[in-house]
Amino acid sequence: MTQQKALIGNRIFDGSDWHENAAVVFEDGKIIGVLPVDQLSSDAEKIDGGEIIAPGFIDLQVNGGGGVLLNEEPTVDGIVTICAAHAKFGTTALLPTLITDTFEMTSRTIAAGIEARRQAVPGFLGLHLEGPHLSLARKGAHDPKLIRPMEEEDLELILSCGLSLDALMVTIAPESVTPEQVIRLASVGITVSLGHTEASYDIARLYVHAGVRTVTHLFNAMSPLGHREPGMVGAALDTGNLYAGLIADGIHVHPAAMAAALRAKNGPGRIFLVTDAMSPIGTDLTSFTLNGREILRRDGRLTLEDGTLAGADIDMAACVRLVHEVLGLPLEEALRMASAYPAEAVQISGSKGSLKPGLDADFVVLDASLHVRGTWIGGNCVYQA
Repeated sequence: MTQQKALIGNRIFDGSDWHENAAVVFEDGKIIGVLPVDQLSSDAEKIDGGEIIAPGFIDLQVNGGGGVLLNEEPTVDGIVTICAAHAKFGTTALLPTLITDTFEMTSRTIAAGIEARRQAVPGFLGLHLEGPHLSLARKGAHDPKLIRPMEEEDLELILSCGLSLDALMVTIAPESVTPEQVIRLASVGITVSLGHTEASYDIARLYVHAGVRTVTHLFNAMSPLGHREPGMVGAALDTGNLYAGLIADGIHVHPAAMAAALRAKNGPGRIFLVTDAMSPIGTDLTSFTLNGREILRRDGRLTLEDGTLAGADIDMAACVRLVHEVLGLPLEEALRMASAYPAEAVQISGSKGSLKPGLDADFVVLDASLHVRGTWIGGNCVYQA
């Protein structure tokens, strides 16, 4: 047993309620509870936290960071670099995301993910395979030469690692994957997400019935909401048991569209924040390479030479600030969009997403302007400003 620790903050949000002049108490990597300062044990190691302490951010779509893109470095070292880069912005658990690539690259990435889990890399939650089984019509920045239907070999590869990772998300399009394949993926706990698709409202609902649980980057690379054909966007908002990721950078989706979607979303499924971040996060890189194509970094945008958006240049703390300050969401709701809701989406609420007793001691320390001052993963401080 290790010594009990108490991280003291002026305000602590535990995922449900606010606590003033309190401390998050933890031991052996697990949260014991949130207690008033005057009730702390005299034996506890007391640590000054700061203005705000909140559940650590959970990002289910992270292509890269710290100068590393998962597609270019599908290794444990690459995963370590990506996780460390995002920890500086309050992310305590993430899914490194492989963008559409070859079967061989997918195999290498899965092997690296399984080894990263074995080594307990701080911040590594699992993997997100975004493609290659998508729609050419909604390819976005994905290489059209690599997009293809899911074959039995692909399915068996994904199924083989489903139980080896704490979380595995796979983005697919009905144009390239059958409902029967979705049933097999979902049956072993894999989170199947619809994205990069022209699917109609009815087709999307059919796939939800087969086991689809989430929608990848709402509004982007999907059939839009129409008054006679609600499309993929309409299905995402109208279907109560669907969760949906949202890139809240103000570029991928207009703030007015974000606000409208948040008002329209049927529950219990929620809209959660994702960064869709690429390798430049945490660096001064001005360009990088994806599948042999140059991606340019200009004025907060990442684009191919033709102007097609290629991931996002934003961190999770900045996403939280945007939905709070620009959309006017209460701070507690903005924080839940970055912690509790993604945890629910991939069914890990029993271990992460709030500061409730028994959960992992993952939390972020913020200043009054919501910039990150410290990040803790499993009871260890991995970043301090």
